[in-house]
Amino acid sequence: MMLTSFSFALAIQSAPAPNSDGKSEDSIIKALYQVISGPAEEKRNWDRFRGLFGPKATLSALVKNKEGKTVCVIMTPEDYITRSGPWLEKNGFFEKETKRRFQKSGNLVNVMSDYESRKLAEDKKPFEKGTNSLQLYFDGTRWFIHTVLWEGA
Repeated sequence: MMLTSFSFALAIQSAPAPNSDGKSEDSIIKALYQVISGPAEEKRNWDRFRGLFGPKATLSALVKNKEGKTVCVIMTPEDYITRSGPWLEKNGFFEKETKRRFQKSGNLVNVMSDYESRKLAEDKKPFEKGTNSLQLYFDGTRWFIHTVLWEGA
């Protein structure tokens, strides 16, 4: 798809305001894990979450359908908040990065971030392990998340 100068200008105008979460690749990844994590009955900072993502960003989960086939569920940040937010806040959820692989080319970074998920921060055993595949970009001012694709096991 080719961006016209008009659509490019609209994309720039809709970008979230810079904040300290986007000062580095590391800070934006840490912020993503922090903002979705917290105990049961604790509201998450969804405005902070929204500020991590650039325009047209997506979050996608690889899940098994009823037939056992892997399908990709694609969401906007708003879709994620609507679909996952109530569960995270009701049940408690702590996601922690356990390993990171990083590839950078100019203003583009691909990150494979392994994680463990727990309902309580002090749980010894995670209820899920998986990998987040993130694409980040630098706009000359700060880092943004463009995509998050994950699969739990």
